[in-house]
Amino acid sequence: MKKGILILAGIFAMTVVSCKENASKKVKEENVGIAAERDEQNKDLPVMTFEETEYDFGTINEGDVVEHVFKFTNTGKAPLVIVSAKGSCGCTVPEWPKQPIAPGDSGEMLVKFNSNGKPNLQNKQVTITTNTQAGKEILKIKAMVTPKAQPASGTPVSK
Repeated sequence: MKKGILILAGIFAMTVVSCKENASKKVKEENVGIAAERDEQNKDLPVMTFEETEYDFGTINEGDVVEHVFKFTNTGKAPLVIVSAKGSCGCTVPEWPKQPIAPGDSGEMLVKFNSNGKPNLQNKQVTITTNTQAGKEILKIKAMVTPKAQPASGTPVSK
């Protein structure tokens, strides 16, 4: 047993010592230039700056359809393109500008929330796919939904 441990320790020590080469010698000079150029180009990306990224509808009644407009500005140096925007469920529907937003220009994203069948506290989000550095932006909405009144038991429900 002791021999096995000593052999494993020896192999481990040899492995550590053999990998002690200088990593900077392995970097190709041409790759350094390519990386610097790529980093310089990343400075020219669009930036989607929102006035607010979260909105609370407060208390609403089940069945209400509410909406909020999120305003944003392209504070970057290239046109902003919104590829898609999706709600976290079918009850949250975003509408966004389909044309590119020039640097310095503003836009709006309308988010509609249908509270039908969604009683109690609701937290939803909209994921926006863009050509920004992160590639995704997130908007959040929430609402306290008051449930519909249920008929008393034994009372027939009219159609």
